[in-house]
Amino acid sequence: MARIELDLAHAYRPDPREDSDYALLPLKMVFEDGGAYALLGPSGCGKTTMLNIISGLVAPSQGTVRFDGQDVTRSSPQQRNIAQVFQFPVIYDTMTVAENLAFPLRNRKVPAEQIRRRVGEIAEMLELSGQLDQRAAGLAADAKQKISLGRGLVRPDVSAVLFDEPLTVIDPHLKWQLRRKLKQIHSELRLTLIYVTHDQVEALTFAEQVVVMTRGRAVQIGGADALFERPQHTFVGHFIGSPGMNFLPAEAGEGSLRVAGHTLPLPAGRQLAPGPLTLGVRPEYVTLADENSEGAVPAQVQQVQDIGTYFMLTATVGGVPVKARLGTETRVPRAGDAVWLQLLGEHTCFYANEELVA
Repeated sequence: MARIELDLAHAYRPDPREDSDYALLPLKMVFEDGGAYALLGPSGCGKTTMLNIISGLVAPSQGTVRFDGQDVTRSSPQQRNIAQVFQFPVIYDTMTVAENLAFPLRNRKVPAEQIRRRVGEIAEMLELSGQLDQRAAGLAADAKQKISLGRGLVRPDVSAVLFDEPLTVIDPHLKWQLRRKLKQIHSELRLTLIYVTHDQVEALTFAEQVVVMTRGRAVQIGGADALFERPQHTFVGHFIGSPGMNFLPAEAGEGSLRVAGHTLPLPAGRQLAPGPLTLGVRPEYVTLADENSEGAVPAQVQQVQDIGTYFMLTATVGGVPVKARLGTETRVPRAGDAVWLQLLGEHTCFYANEELVA
């Protein structure tokens, strides 16, 4: 395993001049030895580029990559001792499951008894023990991807295992099983794992630390609780959660906040510098209120969806759509009703230039 340090930027075009010219804007990041990380973001945000730079498939256009303090920027994947699992299974159809799992170890001249023992351990973890003697050609896509995962995990001395959206080809009802297995394997083996995905559920259920990326930037690194409760950037608030955070333009004054033409008192103990801001609040923390409630604003209900365990209310506040997640015990209004919504509280966040105000 290795502690991986990045201090770099990367552009696929020569002589980059603007932010848009970069696949990865200048960043400094550390992946601790034995940690489980996810790189999360939409297509084109730079997460696969970062993974390929870590593995050695791509050399950064500027800066360095260090493994345990040693500069490996120009080293090959073999020299870095990296295992990488790709989106589509990379296996040998003519070999059996056991032969596929053993292949990386045989290439390194590992003694046969050690190979047999290690293949057995990994096969048991991935629930492949009953298929070790089957040829890979006849297996389903999820079993083939399990083999691909096993080939990445079978080397005990590997510096890091990198996963590039490995569950894309897996049926949705099987994905949770493989995520659970990967979590269990990490707990047992404590390998350094870095997992690329655009699926927030995959990222938050697998990783100890999630790196949220957008437009070539890593805008926040944290656990599920930090990403949900205190998004450091408006993109994180929008991207994490289903649905994402509500955002409304606001103007801070002396001890007050103006939202949609209404002056509201700031939450107790909260101070904000006067000026324009963006108010952010999760649908889970928006509640119905009455007209006389301190901090409530008027809204017009547009839609109410019955999700089964809760209702999702969509309303407009000053022309801006706001979603509220309401419990089934709540008296739910109907589309067209005028209501008052409570937006301010301990979970409300404020942003200036897309960054969280401390």
